[in-house]
Formats: sequence, structure tokens, C-alpha cells
Amino acid sequence: MNRRQFLQKSAAGLACSAIGNLSSTYADAQPRRVGLIGTGWYGKCDLLRLIQVAPVEVVSLCDVDQRMLNEAAEIVASRQASKKKPRLYKDYREMLKEKDLDLVLIGTPDHWHTLPMIEAVKGGADVYVQKPVSIDVVEGQAMLAAARKYKRVVQVGTQRRSTPHLIEARDRIIKEGKLGTVGLVEICCYWHMRARDNPPDTAPPEYLDYDMWVGPAPMMPFNRLVHPRGWRAFMEYSNGIVGDMCIHMLDMVRWMLDLAWPLHVSSTGGILIDKKSRANTSDTQTATFDFGNLQVVWQHRMWGQAPDPKYPWSATFYGDKGTLKASVYNYEFFPQGQDKPAAQGEPLYEYERYPEDRTEKDLEKHCASAIRWHMKDLLAAIETRGKPVADIEQGFISTASCILANLSAKLGRSLTWDQAAGRVAGDEDANRLLLRPYRAPWVHPTPETV
Repeated sequence: MNRRQFLQKSAAGLACSAIGNLSSTYADAQPRRVGLIGTGWYGKCDLLRLIQVAPVEVVSLCDVDQRMLNEAAEIVASRQASKKKPRLYKDYREMLKEKDLDLVLIGTPDHWHTLPMIEAVKGGADVYVQKPVSIDVVEGQAMLAAARKYKRVVQVGTQRRSTPHLIEARDRIIKEGKLGTVGLVEICCYWHMRARDNPPDTAPPEYLDYDMWVGPAPMMPFNRLVHPRGWRAFMEYSNGIVGDMCIHMLDMVRWMLDLAWPLHVSSTGGILIDKKSRANTSDTQTATFDFGNLQVVWQHRMWGQAPDPKYPWSATFYGDKGTLKASVYNYEFFPQGQDKPAAQGEPLYEYERYPEDRTEKDLEKHCASAIRWHMKDLLAAIETRGKPVADIEQGFISTASCILANLSAKLGRSLTWDQAAGRVAGDEDANRLLLRPYRAPWVHPTPETV
């Protein structure tokens, strides 16, 4: 079976096991009512892929940036079957108060994932929430507790688990034992993606409710680096490069190798080169996730050259029978002792079926099929009330592991995670950092209070 046949079979298998024929699934049912909170870059990418694969009706959009919100409303109206403009909201609480949504997508900055997700599941909606699920560990614990308490399906946007060529690599290389015993996986990001300039603070633009944008996070003076899309440069609103990029690769490795929690997490790094930027996230960091008989080692460096220019953001699996290199752009399998790949694959582009992918603004075209497959998997779980491939528990494990790496770098020591207790073993200083104080009047959720 060649890789085109494999991908077609995988797609067919996903459709059949998941939601079957979409047209027949919804033939006698009203389209699911959908709302999006956070109408920026990936919020729109996710929502528009959902519109492509299911007859949903987008009835609500929410954003604190009025210009972004209005633009999203025009795009959605042009793309959904009804051609109707969704209702528009600035406050997600007003949107969710309607209790008329079947599915809520959350594409906000990282510090705004938790409270809307918990409110949505309380209101009876299933949820698609972007990664990392939370800013701190206790937020993630509360989100998992809420999903289970209210019996809602929650898919996390770690869509490597639904990336066609990576499914192929997992099934045809790893699961077939071609790597042998894997003892080390190196994951990395060498893209120069960290903000480098240092503009002055200004008043926020009139179309942005900045106080609501900051929400429960620490208040900082407005700076054009923060919004739009620059908030990842600040630890106040993100988990840095580790929380943005490492989580994807770590989650992919955990999924491919069927791993749960790391036993120990250690990390070192900091701002070693780019000391002039306004950004306060590390430009260089190494983290080791110790799974016992397997080490997963992360490295990011936002300067210099990548060791392998073909794989600047990737995972390399080292087995005693071979090596697998995998990224969002390709994979290659090298049997032991061979310098030419015995198998390789690239992204699945579906332009014939979804021609709008070619022209959609800011769409990562190589990721479009992965988002669609991720949405199909979510719809499957909603139909069966089962767990999706990137269930909230899996997203929480990957998120919390990355947060622990940042805490290890901050504290200067390795951390041992006690999965049963949900705490760091024997380290009260670390445990005090598992919950970040909220800015008033917002109240930090816990598993006991959701």
C-alpha cells in the first residue's frame, strides 16, 4: 500500500469510525450551534476548518478587539451556508449566558483559556480549546475537573495527533516496530520567532478593551508588542516558547509512544543572547522530560542556525533499529546504518476539495488538513460522548509538563511530579508556584470550586 492509499484509508477510517457520512449524520438534525471566543489568527483558522467539515451554524462571536470581531463576522458570514452574521459580544460571559450553544471554540491568548472553558462546560456546551490549556497547573486541574463533572467533550488544539502524515509515521514506522526500542527523543525549535524590538508603551487603541484583554493576568502598560499576536513574548500572558512550541512536540511524542506523565522534569535556560528586546521569555532553554526508560529532551534557541535546516521544529526518535525525524512539514525514517530514508511523507493538501485553503489569509496551509481531521475527531467524540484524541486530560498533561519545565528553570532544580497527589513531591516552593494569583475581581478556579 503506497502512502496516498494509506492516507485515503486513514481518512476513510477516521470518517467511518468517527462520524460516518456527515450528510447522513445531520440529515434529520439541526446544525450544531457554534460560538467562538477569540477571533484572532488561530481562532478563525479553527472555526473555518470546522465550517468546512460539518454543517454547523456559527451564531456567536466574542472578542475584546472590536475591529477583529467585525472582520471575523464578515468572513464567517461569507463562509457559512446560511450567510448569516453571528451575534457579536465583547464579554464571553454575556455570550455564554444565552445557553444556546452546542459547541464553543476558544482561541484567546493563553491567559484567557481557563475561565471561558469552565463557564462553557457549565452551560452545557462541548469545547475546543487551544493549547496550552492553562497558564498554571491548578488552572489545568480545574479544567479537567469541570469537563468530567459536567460530562462535556473537550478537545485541545494539539493537532499533531490528527496530522495525516504524522499518523502515517506513527502507524507505519513506530507501531510496526521499525525503530526497535526507543531510548531518546530530541525535540526542538530553532525558529527566530521571539520578539526582538523594544517599542515604547502607549495608550491602548480605542477599539480594544484592554482591561478585559488583560483579565485575570497581571496588568502591564499597553505595548504594541502585546496585541495583536505579540503576547507570547511575555510570561504574564503565556508560557513562553516552551508553552507555545515545546507542548506541540512533547504532546506528539507522548501520543506516538503512548506516554503518560514524565516522572521528573528539569530545565535550564534564560535570556542569554537577545538582552535588548522587550520580551521576557527565554531565548535559549533546554528541558528534559524523564519517563524512566525514555528521555525526551527539548531545546529551543531563538538565534543562530538550526543543526538540521530541514527540521528546525521537530522531533527525532532514536531507536536501536533506526531513526525517525518528524515535523509538520515531513517525516523520514532511516534504518540503522543507512543515510538515505527508507520511508518518508509530507503534509496532506486537500485543495481540490477545499479550494479556499489556497487564498485564506494567514492560514498555515500545511496544517489545514490536520485541523480538519482534529475537528472530525471532536465531532466523533461528541456523537459517542467519548474522549477525543486530544482529550482535555492529554492536553493538561502536556501543558503541565511544560509549565513544570519553566518552574524547574526558575527554581534551578529538577522537579518530581506526584501524579496521584497532583503536586511536586517534596518541594513546597515549587507547589506554591502551581497556582498564579489572579488580578481582582477575577477568582482563580480550583478542582474543588468548579
